[in-house]
Amino acid sequence: MINAKGGMKTRTSARNQLKGKITAIDIGSVNVTVTIDIGGGNCITAMITKQSCEGLGLKVGGEAYAVIKASSVMVGID
Repeated sequence: MINAKGGMKTRTSARNQLKGKITAIDIGSVNVTVTIDIGGGNCITAMITKQSCEGLGLKVGGEAYAVIKASSVMVGID
């Protein structure tokens, strides 16, 4: 489900859509932690509901998008 520009077919207001491969799925009683390798040694981890994970049919090794929509981004230093 990729459009001609290499993005998702589904239209969203989020401009940050990072395609990658699912490397881990940690299933809890209600939530699931999904880790997506987006390349270059970078991974993004998201927490979603167990129902959403099942509905999307997510599997380790499968492709997925990390879709990021944030009204603010915090930056910190040591």
